[in-house]
Amino acid sequence: MDVRSRWLLIAVGFGVLLNPLNSSMISIAIARLQNVYHLDFTGVSWIIFSFYIASAVAQPVMGKASDLFGRRKIFLTGLVTTFVASLLAPLSPSFGWLIVFRIVQSVGTSMMVAVGMAIVRIHITEKQAAALSVLSIFLSGAAAIGPFIGGVLLHWWDWPAIFYVNIPFVAASFLLSWRTIPKDKAPASAATNMSIRKWLALIDVPGIVLFTVGLVALLVGLLSAKSSGHVSFINVFAGLTGLVLLAAFVRHELKTTAPFIPLRTFAKYPALTWVNVEFMLVNILYYALFFGVPSYLQLVRHVSEFHTGILMLSLGLCSLVASPIAGRWVDQSGPRPALLVSGMLMTFGALWIVTLHPASPVASVCVALAAFGMSNGLNSVAMQAALFQSSPKEMVGVTSGIFNTSRYLGTILSSLLIGIVMGDQPSSGGFRWLGIILMVIALSLVFMSWRHRESGQLQES
Repeated sequence: MDVRSRWLLIAVGFGVLLNPLNSSMISIAIARLQNVYHLDFTGVSWIIFSFYIASAVAQPVMGKASDLFGRRKIFLTGLVTTFVASLLAPLSPSFGWLIVFRIVQSVGTSMMVAVGMAIVRIHITEKQAAALSVLSIFLSGAAAIGPFIGGVLLHWWDWPAIFYVNIPFVAASFLLSWRTIPKDKAPASAATNMSIRKWLALIDVPGIVLFTVGLVALLVGLLSAKSSGHVSFINVFAGLTGLVLLAAFVRHELKTTAPFIPLRTFAKYPALTWVNVEFMLVNILYYALFFGVPSYLQLVRHVSEFHTGILMLSLGLCSLVASPIAGRWVDQSGPRPALLVSGMLMTFGALWIVTLHPASPVASVCVALAAFGMSNGLNSVAMQAALFQSSPKEMVGVTSGIFNTSRYLGTILSSLLIGIVMGDQPSSGGFRWLGIILMVIALSLVFMSWRHRESGQLQES
């Protein structure tokens, strides 16, 4: 790999890490934002929902946009968008405006994630596998150390720092990208002559609108009922509207020629469906712990942001240590044994949460975090391998997009879960109930992995 390729890899790496970094740093700031804006946990959880919903929509759309407008342009536009959002978010006059800038930040960072891998794959031809693995380290490493960075920033400064910290990364990535990413080739005439109507049909705007509005309406109905403590006509109307719109979304996706989420693929390939269901459940488990533990530590156990960040570091470090071990294991034995052990680790971690009580040492939460961290390291490799096993070779691009959508749906559902279970104010009892629910989900994953492993052995014999 020559010097220019190395600098290009660093430029792209600094850009793509911003999405996982910003999605993970916020976990430490939830308690502080609750106090600043006088919100309950249900209300402040929209800072999580908004980011993941926007990412779920923006990444596939920006992937298609890069084919029309060019990957370099999309990447640089994403950097500028992220810079503006990170600069303006701390100046938000209300929580509503903070959500708006958080959405803009999500769209900007999603632009870079959507095209970063493609830029590296196209322009770095020597030792390409090594280059892509380095880019994966940028992504997973940023997610792993995000809570620790967030804890340090909140300890020495205040919550605006978790937005301002993006600016040096954006500036470095922009300067390096401007010099190292080759200019985009002129788009094909078919792309340049495409009408607005055809472009909107290509990205499936009706499907995007139905999915987004339906999901938001359903979340509003569920969370507002939980927050108010009773079910009103408005809650029921919002929830039913969301369900109707999501049903319309499913109907639309099955009929349209260029679906936002190709649901027909699930019906055609049942094994692929199960992989995505398992991946969604894995992300519900992981992110419910990821966002639930910091709020429990700060609001129930009165641990500082700095020390919360240090405790959360055990989650990320265990995940990073387990990933290379999982790679060798999956190469030798396939994905199912690793997924089975991962489910057992999550079951143990959830059971540990259930046993915690107000007199338990605060550091004991690291046992659960370590178990979930190791399981996440196993899952990050084994789930990807299971996806490739169940996916037809000619559809790897499509199925990878569906896979990422399953990830975001899992994170959204995890936020909904902790919003409902932990309610307006986290408590030891609510945290224990969260552990019980996570244990049930983890046991379901153990059963699925065991069943698929047994059926795979029978097929081999």
